[in-house]
Amino acid sequence: MNIPNHIAIIMDGNRRWARDRGLPAVAGHKKVADEVLEPLVEHASQLGVKYLTLWAFSTENWNRNKLEVKALMQIFRHSMKVFGEKMHKKGIRIGMIGDLSKFDSDIQKQVQDLIELTKNNTRITVVFALNYGGRDEIVRAINTCIATNHEPLTTNQFQALLDTKDIPDPELIIRTGGEQRLSGFLPWQSVYSELYFPDYYMPDFTPVKLDEAIEEYNRRQRRFGK
Repeated sequence: MNIPNHIAIIMDGNRRWARDRGLPAVAGHKKVADEVLEPLVEHASQLGVKYLTLWAFSTENWNRNKLEVKALMQIFRHSMKVFGEKMHKKGIRIGMIGDLSKFDSDIQKQVQDLIELTKNNTRITVVFALNYGGRDEIVRAINTCIATNHEPLTTNQFQALLDTKDIPDPELIIRTGGEQRLSGFLPWQSVYSELYFPDYYMPDFTPVKLDEAIEEYNRRQRRFGK
């Protein structure tokens, strides 16, 4: 079986999963953080996936209910400590994309400390997209260009300004929850990605379901415009 080098996941459906069970919205987010991510990362690593990108918080998510956003921040704080330490012990490298400057200073420090702690790990790189939006990423790259270089850019030069400059483009993008759109996720990087839109919510994403997604990926013919 052909295993994608890079799989990216839009982790959608947490709130709907919780609502269907009569639980507060944060319960879905917490289940993913506490129960879903570790076995998913472990299985991806065993399959030979080299990069796993997880969209955890978008630039638009700040507009959600303030209590939900506050609860998400607490989940981030807890997960970066507990989940991060587990990943480090397993030899897993952690990376981040997005504009971290919008987060509280303690979260920013936790993120940077975790990146530094795991930087020499080689088993698999798990990239969290935090305060990430595709348009925001492109605008930030353009602003960097304006500040440093007024000459016309090549495609490769522009790509080197993006958050993902050190990460290969994803071969497979999975969006859980049944919605069939990318909602601004990796617009530059996804031009030749295979897209997979299962109906199940992110809290129900198991290693077996990852196998199913990769099996579907293997049924596709990737032509790259040729």
